[in-house]
Amino acid sequence: MTAHQIAPVDLVEVWRGDLLESVHQGHIVVCDRAGEVVVAWGDPDKLVYPRSSAKMLQALPLLESGAAAARELTDRQVAFACASHRGAELHATAARDWLHSLGLDQTALACGPQDPDDLGMHRDLIRSGQSPCRVHNNCSGKHCGFLTLAQHLKAGANYTAPDHPVQKACRAAIEETCGETSPTFGIDGCSAPNYAVRLSGLARAMAVFASAGDRSDLRATAAARLVAAMQTYPEMVSGEGGADTALIRALDGQGVVKTGAEGVYVAILPERQLGVALKIADGTTRASEAAITAILVKLGVLNPDHPTAKTYMTPPIRNWDGLITGQIRPTAALQ
Repeated sequence: MTAHQIAPVDLVEVWRGDLLESVHQGHIVVCDRAGEVVVAWGDPDKLVYPRSSAKMLQALPLLESGAAAARELTDRQVAFACASHRGAELHATAARDWLHSLGLDQTALACGPQDPDDLGMHRDLIRSGQSPCRVHNNCSGKHCGFLTLAQHLKAGANYTAPDHPVQKACRAAIEETCGETSPTFGIDGCSAPNYAVRLSGLARAMAVFASAGDRSDLRATAAARLVAAMQTYPEMVSGEGGADTALIRALDGQGVVKTGAEGVYVAILPERQLGVALKIADGTTRASEAAITAILVKLGVLNPDHPTAKTYMTPPIRNWDGLITGQIRPTAALQ
């Protein structure tokens, strides 16, 4: 760790009329296949919780252990294990079917119930008088993966405990790919431990995934499959209306992205063999989506004129009557 902290830099502006109304600051790191920092904004050694951006790392033991092969998991399920989904019908059904294959039901999930972000599912639950349940939780796919690994390891049901074999395996995967020892952890919104790492370490881990196609070891094979699954089934990663799904589709095979709570975003870019990690200081999603999209454009993997790029990088601000009153856009540093 560095002895001093570098201040966050201005990354995203919010304009209303001709006045700059707000500014979102943060940190961004890009690492190459060797794990070296290529470029950074702000503090590359900023200690962060990766939150859901670490789901690909948490899914590595599922594949490396042989659990995925033993259960004959499909690539669709592998993508779902990395998801922060919107709780649409396809996500709830995928979770139920996976649990059924394990001889379990939704009560086995430790992630807790969550009102789905998918508006159709939200309305259907209201109309039917049902309450949201655990399969609607945006992390239910990851937890299905945890349960699969727990059964494969013949470990106990308390799979979110930090000393459980599942979480020990996840911590090892995170520390090894990030190239550092995590100094602490917090409990995520889904009750699983989330291990703090430097932002440069998180970008380094994404570069491990980005360069996996050039290696044939167990970890590289697992990482390459996770990326390919997310590219093939982007609808499982977040869902219609979600930035992850839209951006993965827009990248058209050049990489994948994954959001995390509190303004974290990562990108895996095999075509450039680069890993990207960013953290918005105030934790705002609108800023993290704009910043990651701007970086994808800057690195040449996303056309700035693509409709999805415009949707997230320079979205208009509308009032309740639909009038455009302003715009969100990246600062000059990212242009």
